[in-house]
Amino acid sequence: MTDRSQLRVAIAQYACTPDLGTNLDTAVTYIEQAGAAGAKLVLLPELHNTPYFCQREDPALFDLAEPIPGPSTERLARAARGSGVVVVASLFERRAAGLYHNTAVVLDSDGTLAGRYRKMHIPDDPEYYEKYYFTPGDLGFTPIDTSIGRLGVLVCWDQWYPEAARLMALAGAELLIYPSAIGWDDATDDNAEQTRQLSAWQGVQRGHAIANSLAVVTSNRVGIEGDNGTEIRFWGHSFVFGPQGETLAEAGENPELLVANVELQRTEQLRRIWPFLRDRRVDAFGDITRRYRD
Repeated sequence: MTDRSQLRVAIAQYACTPDLGTNLDTAVTYIEQAGAAGAKLVLLPELHNTPYFCQREDPALFDLAEPIPGPSTERLARAARGSGVVVVASLFERRAAGLYHNTAVVLDSDGTLAGRYRKMHIPDDPEYYEKYYFTPGDLGFTPIDTSIGRLGVLVCWDQWYPEAARLMALAGAELLIYPSAIGWDDATDDNAEQTRQLSAWQGVQRGHAIANSLAVVTSNRVGIEGDNGTEIRFWGHSFVFGPQGETLAEAGENPELLVANVELQRTEQLRRIWPFLRDRRVDAFGDITRRYRD
């Protein structure tokens, strides 16, 4: 277990190329830089091995998937062990023929595979055709135990759902972590709309931090990626929020290694002052499991 008064975390924010080897090299370089900067946790962007391929539906793109454990986890595990850091990576998992997941993997500081989380909420929107590729997760909202604590790892679209963050908190997560790939369509989103979207993305996650008294660590990629006549400009702005929603660190729209210090023991202190978990009316929440209350 780490020193709970000071957990140094790092986010690798970068652009992804069409070459898997180059992308893995970039991830390893950032892991090494994070370790040299004293970080004990490194978060990579969502689906960092490839460009964001979900902009179109193409059965040939299933060839990008790989097993877990597999080549990427082996390479990243060596990097985690070499730098003495916990790595949260994001991979296109091939579970079986015709069965694929958007999966976050956690590699402990000794290189062991501490656990995985399969993305539960799968979007299907223009330029984000994830339902074509990914089966919804079946591992539930279960924190992953590591040498630095219990990590509540979720993935991108999950970050819009307070229920997911709450269930991780109720299961004992000490930190909420979201690898992401989200951006704008410059053809349809004007400056005002882009500002609203970015504010909403950060705002909803600030709410998760506050409502659960947990720090939130969220990555994003950067750069313009186009496919089949469409383009996404990934907006970056990876961030670390403290357990009262305070901004501990925020990136811009360029590649960078973002580093911040998180005080895990503040969760205990805050929950004594603002006992949200104590005052939940669990006896009155039955309708939360309904799709809609007609």
